[in-house]
Amino acid sequence: EVQLVESGGGLVQAGGSLRLSCAASGFAFDDYAIGWFRQAPGKEREGVSCMSSSAGVKKYADSVRGRFTISSDNAKNTVYLQMDSLKPEDTAAYYCAALYTSSADYCLHEVDYWGRGTQVTVSS
Repeated sequence: EVQLVESGGGLVQAGGSLRLSCAASGFAFDDYAIGWFRQAPGKEREGVSCMSSSAGVKKYADSVRGRFTISSDNAKNTVYLQMDSLKPEDTAAYYCAALYTSSADYCLHEVDYWGRGTQVTVSS
């Protein structure tokens, strides 16, 4: 059974930091790109950041580039999202996602599997 389990969400003040974790199981981690999407109330879900597990290529949305950093520990089948300089507009439910691909070309737009999400709230 494919599982993507997120953790690390919470409430933080603007300017603060959080680190999200996504523990993956049930599939060949190295064959997938793993990433993060977010959805704020009343808005569409959007790709935030993703990376190919094998090649380590990383992608970022313009809105988070320079503030968020994606990384992975392939030995633990876990992907992290370090979020710094958080802004109130970063408030959203954050979802881990996996795409069967060896590259990172489409991982901000296509998804094969979703996690259940973790809430991030940034207060002003």
